[in-house]
Amino acid sequence: MGEHIVKKLGSSGERSAYAGQLLSDIEALEKMLSDGMIEKEPLRIGAEQEFCLVDDSWYPAPHALKMLELLNDDHFTTEIATYNLEANLDPLELGGNCFSRLHQDLVDLLEKADRTAASIDTKILLSGILPTIMPRNLTSDFMTPAERYFVLNDVLKELRGENFELHIEGVDEVNILHDSVLFEGCNTSFQTHLQIDPDDFVNSYNWSQAIAGPVLSICTNSPLLLGKELWNETRIALFTQSIDTRASSYHLNEREARVNFGEGWARGTAADIFKENIVRFRSILSSEFETRSTELLKKGKIPKLKALNLHNGTVYRWNRPCYGVTNNKPHLRIECRYLPAGPSVVDEIANMVFWVGLMLGRPKKFDKIHERMEFKDVKQNFRKAAQYGLATQMCWDGQMISSERLILDELLPMAYRGLYSKGIDPRDAEYYLTIIENRVKEQDASAWVRSSYRKLKKNFKKTDACRALTAAIFRNQKKGYPVATWKLIDKDINIKLEQDKLVHQFMNRNVVSLNEKDSTELAISMMQWRNIHHLPIIDARGKLKGLISWTDIEKIEKNNISLPVSQFMKTTLQLTHPEESMAEAKQRMQELNIGCLPVVYNGYLTGIITRNDFNTF
Repeated sequence: MGEHIVKKLGSSGERSAYAGQLLSDIEALEKMLSDGMIEKEPLRIGAEQEFCLVDDSWYPAPHALKMLELLNDDHFTTEIATYNLEANLDPLELGGNCFSRLHQDLVDLLEKADRTAASIDTKILLSGILPTIMPRNLTSDFMTPAERYFVLNDVLKELRGENFELHIEGVDEVNILHDSVLFEGCNTSFQTHLQIDPDDFVNSYNWSQAIAGPVLSICTNSPLLLGKELWNETRIALFTQSIDTRASSYHLNEREARVNFGEGWARGTAADIFKENIVRFRSILSSEFETRSTELLKKGKIPKLKALNLHNGTVYRWNRPCYGVTNNKPHLRIECRYLPAGPSVVDEIANMVFWVGLMLGRPKKFDKIHERMEFKDVKQNFRKAAQYGLATQMCWDGQMISSERLILDELLPMAYRGLYSKGIDPRDAEYYLTIIENRVKEQDASAWVRSSYRKLKKNFKKTDACRALTAAIFRNQKKGYPVATWKLIDKDINIKLEQDKLVHQFMNRNVVSLNEKDSTELAISMMQWRNIHHLPIIDARGKLKGLISWTDIEKIEKNNISLPVSQFMKTTLQLTHPEESMAEAKQRMQELNIGCLPVVYNGYLTGIITRNDFNTF
């Protein structure tokens, strides 16, 4: 969000005052553009590194505030979840060995964070989505206790008018209702900034949209969420849905998700892109303001456009236009927000170099890309790249071409030309772009994660497979090798054994169940088909109502099997919950001589534990 001191827009007077500040900012920006006040050179690059905090068992560690206190470094700041932090790199002038210098700056910051984390038995990890995040880490207890996050959460919930709905379908499927925006905390990214000449801003912005799909296709690394295989870059769908203010209803709310790719090519000037954000998305936050920007300009001072930046910070374009002031000189830049954190620092810098190289290497034939390519094709390329990664067939300049061929044959040479045109050290260009080339030819991060996870699941329960995968990511990051060289992992991974295994790590989540109104005959057939001895009975909402066992079935007379299963199910049950220890659950089952324990959370059936599940415990 940028601005730390925010408040909810409430009364009509507050809204009117904020609107006045916002319109003054737009007027001031247009004045600076028309008068040539926006800096054209030197161009600069910058980046923001989000990262995860994990404990010795590889689960999220909610130690962000303690880390900040110990770090005592303004480069670091909070994120919405208490197990995430962000490191802001100092901008560098574009040219020479700027990328290897940025690389070293990032390594230095992360090593400082790593040393600090170690002092409180914590580790730092780079991953677009941390594999070990589970639903219990996404409650409001894990929201960073800063006013701006709670204000944002309250405002977005109010706009939506109901709980947030998460539904992502890939190889597997996730379908969850949640009552806060904290699913946003699953996402960590490596946000890349490139300063843009204001005279070429709209053409550059449109070009950044055009290359987004191909760039994303080779940078994906987040195919897992809650142990489910979803999109190659699940972050794209997850972030979009986690703060979607559009409720599923007939009422007109907001027409588009606040996390969005856009609805068409940009036109006019940079100010028109900001205007479009104001038209399409209502203002939701305010802050304290002093003099209006237009008045500051009249006094010869450079305004920070505080209201405009605040609004811009609540509209999450994957390519975001940004205004800033450096050394009392205003500038414009594009923030590339879709690149994930990790899987290694060198991979992140390579992603950045590829993107910047393409931005600088735009061929003249694409200067007016809105006349050459359909925006909907570009938008579809981005979505398909998030879903399928390198397997995507791109619609590019009027033809269909595989992502692999487009990158190798056209985009990598274009990136080299762009970097050389701005005096980038050829050694830097070759080193980082070769990492991209090797990823195309050998292995990208999503392929490594997916294949390793499948191998691990043959030897581990899902939760331990996620832990082992996280441990392997950490180990490879420490070595500093690019992901194209990482070896697949299986059972030969050393993960610390936990003293107290919990039910959620071993329970069967794919539970066969019946509605309380279904016939007993159907229950008998399903139990026979699946060779199961216990069948939970639920209502239409998924709440547990009872349990029927094969012992109960054997007592039913044949002429009664057409009756509803509710007639014969047990309603006085022994239950467990996801956070109960396996040792306690096992002891209870042995003492009571029962064969299963339904796992219930807030009344809803979430899994089941049977005697067989203790064989691996």
